[in-house]
Amino acid sequence: MSTVETRPLAEWRIRHRSTLDETRYNVRVFFRDRLAVLGLAIILLTVAVAVFAPVVAPYPEQGRGKSNLENRFGAPSWKHPFGADRQGRDLLSRVIYGARIPLEVSILVVAGVVLIGVPLGGIAGYFGGLVDEVIMRITDIFLAFPFLILAISFVAFIGASLRSVMIALVISWWPWYTRLVRGLAVSLRQRPFVEAARTMGVKDGVIIMRHILPNTIGPVIVQMTLDVGLVVLAASGLSFLGMGAKAPTPEWGLMVAEGRQYIFDQWWYAAFPGLALFVLVLAWNLVGDGLRDMLDPRLARKM
Repeated sequence: MSTVETRPLAEWRIRHRSTLDETRYNVRVFFRDRLAVLGLAIILLTVAVAVFAPVVAPYPEQGRGKSNLENRFGAPSWKHPFGADRQGRDLLSRVIYGARIPLEVSILVVAGVVLIGVPLGGIAGYFGGLVDEVIMRITDIFLAFPFLILAISFVAFIGASLRSVMIALVISWWPWYTRLVRGLAVSLRQRPFVEAARTMGVKDGVIIMRHILPNTIGPVIVQMTLDVGLVVLAASGLSFLGMGAKAPTPEWGLMVAEGRQYIFDQWWYAAFPGLALFVLVLAWNLVGDGLRDMLDPRLARKM
C-alpha cells in the first residue's frame, strides 16, 4: 500500500484516538462527581422500575387503578409500605406505575423542544440580519410570558389532558433553546472552519447541519438534563391543578392533589408521591450539574 493511500488512514486514526481519549477523560471527570453518579443511579433505577412495573409492583391491578375499598386509607404497614389511598389502592404500586408518566412526558417534551428550538437558533445565528430579527422577535414574544402561565393558557384552550400538557410545554419551552443555540451559532459562524466551508462553496444548510449545530451539542445536552427535571415538575404541577392527567391515572402530581385534603390525618397519601417527585427532579439536577462540570474545561481541571 502506498504512502498516499495510508496517510489519510493514519490521520483518521490520530483524530479518532484523540476523540476517544477525550471521551474517556470526560467520563472519568463525570464519575468523580459522587452526587452526579448518585443522580444517575436514581434515574436508572426509576427507568428500571417503570419498565418492570408489572413485576415490581406488589399489587399491579391496584397500580393500574383497581379499587380495594376494604383497605380505604390504610396506614403504612409491612403489607402496604406506603399505605393506601381513598380507594384502598396500594400507594407503593401506584407510585411505581406512576414512574412511567414523568419519564414519558419529559422525553417527548424535551425532544420536541430540541427539534424546534435548536434548528431555529442555528438558522438565526448563522444568517443574522432579517432572518435573525424575525426569529428572535418571535422568540422574545414567547419569552415575555411566564412559561407556566403560557402553558396553562394553551391547556385551557385545547382541553385538559396529559397530551395537551405535553403540547403546551413544548410550545412554551422552545424559545429558551433557540436563544441558547443562536448565541453559540453567532460565535461559531466566524470560526475558520466555517469560513473555509463557505470559501469551498458548501451550501448554507450543510454548514449549519454539519458544522454549526454539532458544535452546540455540549451546552444543549447540559440544558436538556437540567430541563428534564423542570419539565417533570411542570407537568406534575399542571396535573395537580387539574389540567393534566385524570383519575385513575397514577400520575404523581394528581396523587398529591388527591391527598392534599387528607394531609393531616392520612399524611402518606400525598407524602410518598410528592417524595418520589422530589427525588426524581433532584436526580436530574445532579446529573445536569455533573455534565456541566464535565463539559466545562475550567471546572473539570479543578476536580
